[in-house]
Amino acid sequence: MAKNRGLLSLSSRGLKHKLMISAALMSVLPLLVSSYIVSTYVLPRIGLKIDILLALFISIVIAAIGFFVTKEVFDRVLTVTSDAKLIADGDLSHRLSIESDDEVGDLGDALNKLTQRIRSNMDELKTYGERTAEINLGIQKKVIVLSSLLQISSQISQSENLDDILKIAVEKARLLANSDLAYLFFRDEHQEALAVRVAEGSDSEYLMDIKIDPAEDVMLEISKSSNKAMVLDKENASTEAFSVFVREKLNLKNTLALPVYLRKRVIALLGVGNTREDFSYSKEDAELLDIFSKQIAIAVENDILTRNVRRLEVKDSLTGLYNEAFMRNRLSEEIKRAIAYRRPCSFIVVDIDNFKKYNHSFGSLQAESAIKRIASLIRESVTEIDRVGRIGDDEFAVILPEKNKREAQEVAENIRGKVEFSYSEYVDPIRKITVSAGVSENPLDGITSEELVDKARELLGIAKSGGRNRVIIFKDR
Repeated sequence: MAKNRGLLSLSSRGLKHKLMISAALMSVLPLLVSSYIVSTYVLPRIGLKIDILLALFISIVIAAIGFFVTKEVFDRVLTVTSDAKLIADGDLSHRLSIESDDEVGDLGDALNKLTQRIRSNMDELKTYGERTAEINLGIQKKVIVLSSLLQISSQISQSENLDDILKIAVEKARLLANSDLAYLFFRDEHQEALAVRVAEGSDSEYLMDIKIDPAEDVMLEISKSSNKAMVLDKENASTEAFSVFVREKLNLKNTLALPVYLRKRVIALLGVGNTREDFSYSKEDAELLDIFSKQIAIAVENDILTRNVRRLEVKDSLTGLYNEAFMRNRLSEEIKRAIAYRRPCSFIVVDIDNFKKYNHSFGSLQAESAIKRIASLIRESVTEIDRVGRIGDDEFAVILPEKNKREAQEVAENIRGKVEFSYSEYVDPIRKITVSAGVSENPLDGITSEELVDKARELLGIAKSGGRNRVIIFKDR
């Protein structure tokens, strides 16, 4: 019985079946119209029959049923269409209600599955987007760090001032984990205490007065760290000595610090910190800080080597003459020898007149050529026992053992005359280079190299102010 009821029920039928039934039912109406015409105009001649009216009534009822079945099908189609538009507009949380297992129900179920899949894909894309954003942020951070390292390396390769390199390194290190402050405790040569040499960040001036003495417990902690990061934050509790040092001396709540080693000796402590309560540094931050600390160690090592090389150098790279350090040391030796044997020793300072104007007018290449030419003329004007050096950009010096001031004046005048003659061929006054000179003698003008150099430069100033292209040996001249 139940099986027969299922066969008679329309709810279990497919959409195609329902449309066929509704079409069949609605086709009864034309038949009824035809029956009506026949019963009205044809049958009255024969006589009215009740069965015709009953058939007409039944046909109308059946046609109405077919109409409502068709309407129900189209209403469901319109409902699915409206729900599909909502989903297409972005409302992925909307779900279609499935009332039957026909084609419309299958369509609604397919749309629900498609929406669920799209929603899952959107969630995955959102997750991927967040991960991509984190990766991009990490890449940008590493690019910034790499750029900073390249900048520091460039400064080191060019042998720039150590303080400038340290300042750049500390400034770049402060960018790690958006720290508020960055500091560098540094140990100078022949010192044991660590003192703040560079501090970066707002209100960081107070750090410049902080020192770490060798006897302090925190110095022992730094020495024991073995080149490992010292961290104090919400996830890492450091030793009591380091914690007290950070909170009471540095006035920081969190810090990440790393000792800088050079030749197995702690020479500095590089650190970053902030005053935020809920904060922690990552392993990546410690690794990046380690890179900066190694760059600082390289910079310090390079500075030491550069200074050692400069102490060993005796010649000027441009002219081949002796440099200032050698000339001062040699002058001191000659003065000692002159005093011991009671012999004279003179010193000449020669300066190119209006050289800055010449350099500005003709460029650095022409200026270097002029310096080398004048250096050659000075070298040709002295004997083998005399020493000639370049002690400034446009300043030369001559040490004259065994010569008094008058003899040194003759040498200086010879140099001045040669330079003037060498450039006399030029018509342009700016190209006509001349020199001025000051002459001092031991012990008349001093008994140390500093005194003789200062006296010669004083007399040179008189020559410059007196019209240039002249030699002065006394103040009244």
